[in-house]
Amino acid sequence: MLKIDNISKTFNPGTINAKTALKGLSLNVEDGDFITIIGSNGAGKSTLFNAISGVFFTDEGRIILDGQDITMMPEHKRSRTIGRLFQDPMLGSAPGMTVEENLALAAGSGSWLSRTSRKEKQMFREKLSLLDMGLEDRMKQPVGLLSGGQRQALTLMMATINPPRLLLLDEHTAALDPATAVKVLKITKEVVADEHITCMMITHNLESALEYGNRTLMMDSGNIVFDVAGEERSKLTSEDLLNAFKKNVGHMLDNDRILLEKN
Repeated sequence: MLKIDNISKTFNPGTINAKTALKGLSLNVEDGDFITIIGSNGAGKSTLFNAISGVFFTDEGRIILDGQDITMMPEHKRSRTIGRLFQDPMLGSAPGMTVEENLALAAGSGSWLSRTSRKEKQMFREKLSLLDMGLEDRMKQPVGLLSGGQRQALTLMMATINPPRLLLLDEHTAALDPATAVKVLKITKEVVADEHITCMMITHNLESALEYGNRTLMMDSGNIVFDVAGEERSKLTSEDLLNAFKKNVGHMLDNDRILLEKN
């Protein structure tokens, strides 16, 4: 489904500010995979997502999606098949437009705003009701009036209203309060399963990394240092992940947010 072959990326090459963010990274993602990704700040997690979504072109290697080489494909063309959510709930939706208008724009039917059909409005209402946040009764309200959790759930709905081939979730619950984060994660799990979406999710929570999806990766210094799935993964604890990281890298994971949420 997604094949990443030996990609590398160095920012500011040839200067004192040179930073190698990805180092010969390779990864095969199977159709239907839901992969969680853990790593310290600077490990290359978001950089990997930027490479996949086309924010920049890699220096080396290839990225293949559904058999098509997208390595040099512009970001706006990749966005037709790759959806993405960010940590900031304020990104991904237009605050001055209503809930209904945002969904109509995301649906891309060409009949948004005043020409949104009754059938489309009913479909939006049904999808919003699945969020269990009351947004189906606030379709005429500007998105800027919603809470962070409501906006992130709406953005998730927008990103999947036309199910993408690949969904990238970049710590999309990190800015939410714990109760709302759990709710958005539950919605995420249901949407990904219902729409059969291949998904990659960056998280700083070790328990979430093992609870959600079917496969977990750990990253360090621009590469994947641990990859576990199936029965082996089902038996792991948060402590096991930390020990596996230390064994493969030679030092303990040093991300305070991850360690504080370990228990």
